[in-house]
Amino acid sequence: MPSRTEHWWRNAVIYQIYPRSFADSDGDGMGDLPGITARLSDLRELGVDAVWLSPFYPSPQHDAGYDVADYRAVDPLFGDLGDADKMISEARAQGLKVIIDLVPNHTSNEHAWFAAALAAAPGSPEREPYIFRDGRGPDGSEPPNDWRSVFGGPAWERIDDGQWYLHLFDVSQPDLNWGSERVRAEFEAVLRFWLDRGVDGFRVDVAHGLIKDATLADWQYAGEILGGLGPEGAPPPPMWDQDGVHEVYRRWRTILNEYPGERILVAEAWVQPAERLARYVRPDEMHQAFNFEYLDAPWSARELRRIIDSTMAANASVGAPTTWVLSNHDVVRHATRLGYPVGEPRKHGIGIGDPQPDAGLGLRRARAATMQMLALPGSAYLYQGEELGLPESTEMPDEFRQDPAWERSGHAERGRDGCRVPIPWEADAPSYGFGPSDASWLPQPATWAEYALDRQRGVAGSTYELYRSALRLRAAQRLGAGTLTWVDTPADVLAFRNGETLVMTNYGAEPAELPPGGRVQLSSEPLAEDGRVPQDVTVWALV
Repeated sequence: MPSRTEHWWRNAVIYQIYPRSFADSDGDGMGDLPGITARLSDLRELGVDAVWLSPFYPSPQHDAGYDVADYRAVDPLFGDLGDADKMISEARAQGLKVIIDLVPNHTSNEHAWFAAALAAAPGSPEREPYIFRDGRGPDGSEPPNDWRSVFGGPAWERIDDGQWYLHLFDVSQPDLNWGSERVRAEFEAVLRFWLDRGVDGFRVDVAHGLIKDATLADWQYAGEILGGLGPEGAPPPPMWDQDGVHEVYRRWRTILNEYPGERILVAEAWVQPAERLARYVRPDEMHQAFNFEYLDAPWSARELRRIIDSTMAANASVGAPTTWVLSNHDVVRHATRLGYPVGEPRKHGIGIGDPQPDAGLGLRRARAATMQMLALPGSAYLYQGEELGLPESTEMPDEFRQDPAWERSGHAERGRDGCRVPIPWEADAPSYGFGPSDASWLPQPATWAEYALDRQRGVAGSTYELYRSALRLRAAQRLGAGTLTWVDTPADVLAFRNGETLVMTNYGAEPAELPPGGRVQLSSEPLAEDGRVPQDVTVWALV
């Protein structure tokens, strides 16, 4: 059931919907808003508090909708504004909050503003909303600086009149100039447009990227540009985490505060250290910021304890909750990521010919990791399909790949398509119940039937029922609003108390002893016959 606390967002469990892969109502192979609306009751049954939808705006879809052409409409692929209104209304009827994506770092190159900029002369007002510059070299034929695109290749594109425009992502995604008051006013109007339609908040894409250093200084450490840092002692990246972003979010917060029901802002900010990330969730800025350091952590009790401590301390210093996450539409699903040996992270896509994970180990660890995450104080995000134990699609033929990172990297990065495959609802239905036909915009693996919801609902020990039980207990015991106290354990065991609940995860080969008198409420896998906790298992017990 939804959280009933006054500040719902401080301990909510929020379910990410990737619209094109959630549910298809009309059989065209593309998920849509009516499909989402029809499935909201399933999410209420699961036990989440809110949903977050990835973009459904009009777009040429060069980057799966993160290249927005119109921020006040719905792409016909997904329906129309009437369908959005019905979805928001039905979510409210189901007791679910609705958060939508906002993409303010860049637009599509098919946005009306960019078309006007290309048609206008250098230095004209039409070019002010974007970052146009003259090139370097005698004839301006070299890019203005050495920045690289997150998706591979240079971050600058030259146009016919000789100027260059910045695109930190795909060439079809020109970066906006947030030094322009016109840009700022436009997005404040967009916020109001959707708030007036009843949305409960916005997940802000690339929240750390809006402001660029005015000098556009070269950045030679381009290998880890997305939140990346250079060697120790190097200057901060000139395109990420500039102090000016905070002024933008303070203005946005004042707008959200005008609306009832505690509407929220959620930062996708790949920022380290934790103290820098905490600046995004100060009382007059955003409400939540994804804890990507936790998502990226190796399967290690020591490292996870360090990250939990540092992020909770940093957020507590500004009075904010910590926001936990293990999977999303941009990373390898954690049921696959955790199936590799510790120290071999897989974050950028897996395909045929790559080393394959141990699927059984990955799912075992994923179940344990989720139970640990859901017991931590703060809010938590789930990515669609993880409640089914879905792994990454690692055997997708390369000809089906659509992520721009695949082409721009020269096929060095397989990209994110493997975590975006349409999810299975019914084992024996066309497209596993994704839609009424066999059509699916990305191919579904032949093994998807075994993960289908109808194969797991009501089945004791299934991943789906594990999630349902954990969410029910989390809500009943108010774990999201609790406090964490560490319990002394062997080095390969991580244990803490949250209220009356003891949470223990065993990372080591030797079974771990529960405290005497502990009454087990839930475990990610069966315990040993003597009641000890096996390796890669998390237990919740009342003590």
